[in-house]
Amino acid sequence: MGRKALSIDKLVMDLVLTDDVSEKKKSAAKIRAIAYKKGIYSSSIHDYYMARGRNEFSGSTVPAINLRSLTYDLARAIFRVGRKNNAKAFIFEIAKSEMGYTNQPPVEYSAVVLAAAIKENYTGPVFIQGDHFQANLKKFQESADKEMIGLRALITEAIDAGFYNIDIDSSTLVDLSKPKVKDQQYLNYEVCAKLTQFIRRIQPKGVTISVGGEIGEVGHQNSTPEDLRAFMEGFKKRLRKGLIGISKISIQTGTSHGGVVLPDGSISQVKLDFETLKNLGEIARKEFGLGGAVQHGASTLPEEAFHKFAECEACEVHLATQFQNMIFDSKYFPADLKARIYEWLKVNALSEKKEGETEEQFFYKTRKKALGPFKKEIMVLAQEKRDAIAGEIENKFDFLFKQLNAVNNAELVDKYVALKRVIVRKRHNQPGIVHDSEGAD
Repeated sequence: MGRKALSIDKLVMDLVLTDDVSEKKKSAAKIRAIAYKKGIYSSSIHDYYMARGRNEFSGSTVPAINLRSLTYDLARAIFRVGRKNNAKAFIFEIAKSEMGYTNQPPVEYSAVVLAAAIKENYTGPVFIQGDHFQANLKKFQESADKEMIGLRALITEAIDAGFYNIDIDSSTLVDLSKPKVKDQQYLNYEVCAKLTQFIRRIQPKGVTISVGGEIGEVGHQNSTPEDLRAFMEGFKKRLRKGLIGISKISIQTGTSHGGVVLPDGSISQVKLDFETLKNLGEIARKEFGLGGAVQHGASTLPEEAFHKFAECEACEVHLATQFQNMIFDSKYFPADLKARIYEWLKVNALSEKKEGETEEQFFYKTRKKALGPFKKEIMVLAQEKRDAIAGEIENKFDFLFKQLNAVNNAELVDKYVALKRVIVRKRHNQPGIVHDSEGAD
């Protein structure tokens, strides 16, 4: 076991530390092959959510966790928490923007997560998700075709890497200046439907990728039943007949990504509208058969808020910034490295400093941008330091799993999620990837 464990660690190091894309792909392929032999499969949570939409189970919320740094160590911690709590319904995700500023392309991120599962002797489905595959409003207005080509390329790259859960975020295209709600949501559901059709065309045979839609951009005005119905009715009409649609819908209830930082560096209290979350989730299930409503930007909420997500029947909650904060603020994170990161920010992120902003606000807002440039230095920290930081965050993961009632669901996941081995090969007549699948070993 020791020699095998060491080989996985080395494969991860080779994967993360190289800048050569072909070398990354080779390491990732080796990791995926080992994972299959161990009974570990990148999977879609679609059928689990559809069962939730049919009211076959309830009372729990799936944590979707964005890992921006120390991905291998924190993924291992999540798998340990899953095994401890007899849980399999949890998602590893990374947003389009995060892939850039953390320097974690899809092929690296997914392989690191699978390697963590191998290391922790986990077996079964692993849910890896593309979070906020987002349309940029300005670029879309300049050239809709070009922006769509870019999104399709990202989706293809992610699916090729084993992302079988993709959240399309075209809520940025909602136009609140229009008087009718349906017209406000028009571009949102139009783009979401087009990209869903594209996903259905290139997804692996035998795998129905879980696709999420979004009706309210995080940090803007709260979503309404009218928004949800207008989006879903338009989406269903626009989606090609016979195709499977989305499995869940993200809404806005008062949060913002990363929280709102005060001048002293602390986070302001957020008044989250749980009633909206509950009502829209119920409409999503009863009227449209979805798994329910999804909450973004939740990790910096006060601890006493998290049990309410399961009580409100939120199907999924996205958690990111707090884990990044815990890395930076850990007593085990080297002070000299943190100082160098902050000095780097003063030069390289200076354009983002707003007038009247304190240094604490500036560093809190921008330090995520240093995770890519300093990725390798953080990755090669002494193992005992990485273990200590991961141990602190593991306790937070365990707390969240329990608060969200994301425990004792392994049997449910096994019931609804079929394991599929995906064979990846290039096709010559169309850009992208052909994915075939076989039954599990």
